[in-house]
Amino acid sequence: MKRIALALLASFAFAATAAHAVEYGKVQPDKSRIAFDYQQMGVAMQGTFGKFVSELRFDPAAPQSASARIEVDLASVDTGSEEGDEEVARKTWFDTKGFPVARFESSAVKPLGGDKYEVAGKLTIKGTTRDVVVPATFTVQGGGGVFEGALTIRRGDFSIGEGAWKAFDVVANDVVIRFRITAAAR
Repeated sequence: MKRIALALLASFAFAATAAHAVEYGKVQPDKSRIAFDYQQMGVAMQGTFGKFVSELRFDPAAPQSASARIEVDLASVDTGSEEGDEEVARKTWFDTKGFPVARFESSAVKPLGGDKYEVAGKLTIKGTTRDVVVPATFTVQGGGGVFEGALTIRRGDFSIGEGAWKAFDVVANDVVIRFRITAAAR
């Protein structure tokens, strides 16, 4: 009798978990955003990227199975001025003709408790790939899943700003990449 009761309890627990398992993966570009912050001559500056493609699979009940791939169209940069957009597209900065896309691809997701996670992966910009760990949160909002986070990179590690721009006295080395990716359930 105990075995039957345990088997039934296990079945109900599994069924309850399966019934609540929701995988988020239909990225909603109109509700998503990738931005960056940096310092230029000591003044805080911001920019965004208008075009990016992302593939996402995330089940809060099984975060270890999650995967993410984001490709950013570097030519879609918006620095707040047309002159700035043209400058960062040049070879000394993003070199959008030679390297039109920046890419992040996850390799592991580590739950930290609550809505917090660490997403390990590879970030590629201008042909240089670095291992990164991105702190992120996941919350359910209005029937969708929202992933938010920020990662500080050093632009020098990716050869962003060459020649006269290689020094960090005018444009700081640290760049904070911020994201908000909204995905509907599959």
